[in-house]
Amino acid sequence: MTMRRMPPFGADWAFFLDVDGTLLEYAAHPQEVRVGTDLIELLRRLHAAAGGAVALVSGRSVEDIDKLFAPLAFPAAGQHGTERRAADGSIRRHAPPLEDLGRAAAQIVRLTAAHSGLVFENKGMALALHYRLAPGLRRLAEREMRAIAAGLGDAFELQTGKFVVEVKPSGKDKGSAIAEFAAEAPFAGRRPVFIGDDLTDEPGFDVVNRAGGYAVKVGPGITRAHWHLFDAAAVRRWLGSYAAEFAPHAAKSRA
Repeated sequence: MTMRRMPPFGADWAFFLDVDGTLLEYAAHPQEVRVGTDLIELLRRLHAAAGGAVALVSGRSVEDIDKLFAPLAFPAAGQHGTERRAADGSIRRHAPPLEDLGRAAAQIVRLTAAHSGLVFENKGMALALHYRLAPGLRRLAEREMRAIAAGLGDAFELQTGKFVVEVKPSGKDKGSAIAEFAAEAPFAGRRPVFIGDDLTDEPGFDVVNRAGGYAVKVGPGITRAHWHLFDAAAVRRWLGSYAAEFAPHAAKSRA
């Protein structure tokens, strides 16, 4: 698909933002990522410019998102839509039986012990195996995680991403989370804009495309998004431009 650079700004936008690889550059380990005060301030300004219609949509848990972006506590979808905090603060979780996850987690721990470079991340309702430090282990990681997912039954499914393979609850993804946000205040009635960089963001791109919004792909790769930004730094600059144009004081000066 041919991607265009970026659409012209609109005052009626609602923003849905992936975290790793989109707002932030990747780190070797998910827990090594740090959020600077400049990004916190940027998100504050964006939140004001968009009338509060800003949500973080991530593979991370909502708890982890909150730790990263403290003291902000924006609407957020975590673990690929498995959990979601609405703008009113209410939490909705799509949690299948989790009894067998402990056994699956133990299998992954044994796998990481046997293969240096593999990193295990237990998100609570999803289990992630990262191979960023050992790209040559991709096929092994996918094979082993596929077997683990099969052993958990239909309530769980395999999710692949950039240098990561996850076992997650079936039936929810970033697209379903965006659709749920879009039906609620302050997002309802606004044009959705979703920015993401990974295969896990494609369901979100589909939802936004169907709604007549703007799906923005960060970095290279085949995608169903129609728009493109080069990297996380470009995302931050673009969001900063929007925040400056539609800041409350700027809106008053245009009136």
